[in-house]
Amino acid sequence: MNSNLLNYVLQLADNGLIYGHRLSEWCGHGPILEVDMALSNIALDSIGAARSFYQYAASIEGNGKTEDSYPYLREVTDFKNALILELPNGGFADTIARSFFFDAFQFHFYTALCHSTDKQIAGIAEKSLKEVTYHLRFSSEWVIRLGDGTEESKQKIQAAIENIWTYPGELFEPSVEEKALMLEGIAPDITLLKSSWNDTVARTLEEATLQFPMSKADAWHHSGGKKGIHTEYLGFILAEMQHLQRVYPGCEW
Repeated sequence: MNSNLLNYVLQLADNGLIYGHRLSEWCGHGPILEVDMALSNIALDSIGAARSFYQYAASIEGNGKTEDSYPYLREVTDFKNALILELPNGGFADTIARSFFFDAFQFHFYTALCHSTDKQIAGIAEKSLKEVTYHLRFSSEWVIRLGDGTEESKQKIQAAIENIWTYPGELFEPSVEEKALMLEGIAPDITLLKSSWNDTVARTLEEATLQFPMSKADAWHHSGGKKGIHTEYLGFILAEMQHLQRVYPGCEW
């Protein structure tokens, strides 16, 4: 078993699962029906990609593992998702800021991942890229709408961007597994994606008449998610997600 490949695939799957879970919490609570439906669909897209990666992980590990083994039967420290994805939704502007930063990363990341030498990963990335392109369009349009809207909406989205700015940096910090797989052409060099991400963010913020946090551009950022070091919020997510499977092991429906 290739442990580097397994852990890398789980990292990709965990990102999709936790991101999708957070967005699914907006179902029935969106500010307007159109947004409610859009966030729910983006959540489904993300969880769908996570399922594909979990299925691949199960085929790599074997030992009777299935796609359900990973989201339901692992502990908090086994999860490898980025910290930005497990943060509480907050207000609508907070969710949009987080989504925009992550969607911009995913767009450039999946574009590069389509060229992975691992055909299974490349195939999932190619399918997901079509969905991520829409995700980025949705979140960036809302950043612009809020930034160029009322005085209140502008203040809220600017504050959200400032508050979350210390989290996206982790996305460009390669794990040990990623560094090893880069040499095999399986994983793209995510450090090379930072400039493209910065350009995407800067263009959108400029159109939204928002301030790019220049003073924080190269500041310290939160990290640890890829190593299993998480915020307290992930524990609450998993407590809810895993409750039924923990109480009734092996249950099916």
